[in-house]
Amino acid sequence: MIEPPPRSALERADLSPPERHPDAPAPGSVLRSHYADCVGCGPNHPTGLRMVTTAGPDVTVTGTFTVTAAHQGAPGLAHGGVLATALDEVLGGLSWLLRKPMVTGRLETDYIRPVPVGTTLALEARCLGFSGRRMYAKGRGRLDTPDGPIAIRAAAVFVVVGVEHFTEHGADMTAEQVHDYEVNP
Repeated sequence: MIEPPPRSALERADLSPPERHPDAPAPGSVLRSHYADCVGCGPNHPTGLRMVTTAGPDVTVTGTFTVTAAHQGAPGLAHGGVLATALDEVLGGLSWLLRKPMVTGRLETDYIRPVPVGTTLALEARCLGFSGRRMYAKGRGRLDTPDGPIAIRAAAVFVVVGVEHFTEHGADMTAEQVHDYEVNP
């Protein structure tokens, strides 16, 4: 169970329960990168996080991220913005289980412990439910193992969008990418 962050504006009592899409990847399935050049999950980004995420039970996702020298802020420690990006990436992975394209609306991050270069963060995210187009979720990252000390945690709101959000506001997408977002959001 993911412990909630301290009381925040992101906590809601009126959420409709999340429902895993019947065509969602099975628990234990590695989730593919949604874009090869994504700073969070893309294999082609030269200094990206290159996160690998896995579908969990219910509406949960786990992931790992190893902090390299390219991710440091203070000497020898991960940059806080990079850690927030890692949380954002694992939380965003919930969209694969819901089969809905989403964008981050709000992300609150709590930094509990320093994360040294060379650490592998064990991340997890859970969908709490929906209010209209808004998905509420929480996540955390532990040092080195899934039961290691908690280093970071977050609460987030993601907004369900249509594929036109990406075609209107992003760079030119190929027909294959548009189809992929429509079929495998």
